[in-house]
Amino acid sequence: MYSLAWQILTTPQYSEVSYNRISFNAGFLAIMQYPEIDPIALQLGPVAIHWYGLMYLLSFLLVYLIGNYRANRIASGWNKEQISDLIFFGALGVVLGGRLGYALFYNFSSYVDNPLNILKVWQGGMSFHGGLIGVIIAMIFFARTRGKTFWQVADFAAVLTPIGLFLGRIANFINQELWGRTTDLPWGIIFPLAGPQARHPSMLYEALLEGLVLFSILWWYSSRKRPDGRVAGLFLCLYGVFRFSVEFVREPDAHIGFIAGDWLTMGHLLCLPMITFGVWLLFTKSD
Repeated sequence: MYSLAWQILTTPQYSEVSYNRISFNAGFLAIMQYPEIDPIALQLGPVAIHWYGLMYLLSFLLVYLIGNYRANRIASGWNKEQISDLIFFGALGVVLGGRLGYALFYNFSSYVDNPLNILKVWQGGMSFHGGLIGVIIAMIFFARTRGKTFWQVADFAAVLTPIGLFLGRIANFINQELWGRTTDLPWGIIFPLAGPQARHPSMLYEALLEGLVLFSILWWYSSRKRPDGRVAGLFLCLYGVFRFSVEFVREPDAHIGFIAGDWLTMGHLLCLPMITFGVWLLFTKSD
């Protein structure tokens, strides 16, 4: 786990760019330009520690601490060792599944032509939906080797997942990636890597919805005993709805564009089975 964490921590995502400050018009905030945030948080000789990697490590730490607090608070039958193991397997699922998912869902032809490029994680490219599949596989293995059911593991992990989603979206903002479509709204931000036009800070929308709002709802909902699978179902349903909504203002990947019309994206399509399965779990799972 430590070697995996170090690989994530030191992997560069983007080279340094010039940043601008917030600009004002007639005393009112008319348009915001990307603030000065160096993607490298700390330079130790030849080793560059990136904010992106720090967010991953901070996610693992917070999931461990909050997971233990939750396990003790609701007498869930989980212990510290099990939570540590779950984080380890979950991290493997996120990284491997996220990378493979990006290659499959978003850039398949490129990786077919150059399959070894999938190993070049320093070039970026991670898919949430691929990471979700990776985590599901990891949870199946974990459940079978720890004497728990899959839904017991999934429900426990679902409450903690928005922590990582929130910090991941903040990392996207720092790295100037996954920006939104152009806008003239007063909170639009000019991202230097995206050109001179103001854009929706869609990664911040997702940090709010997929992170803070989703975590708050799941924490409240799971504070009472629910049938196995219900918490996981609510996670799938709400994440799918939130992500589906933000896709309307998020810029689609340049090499994919819109799937249909000028609005349907790959993100929309990948959210539909999540929402469908989440609703099914919510209304069919019983004690």
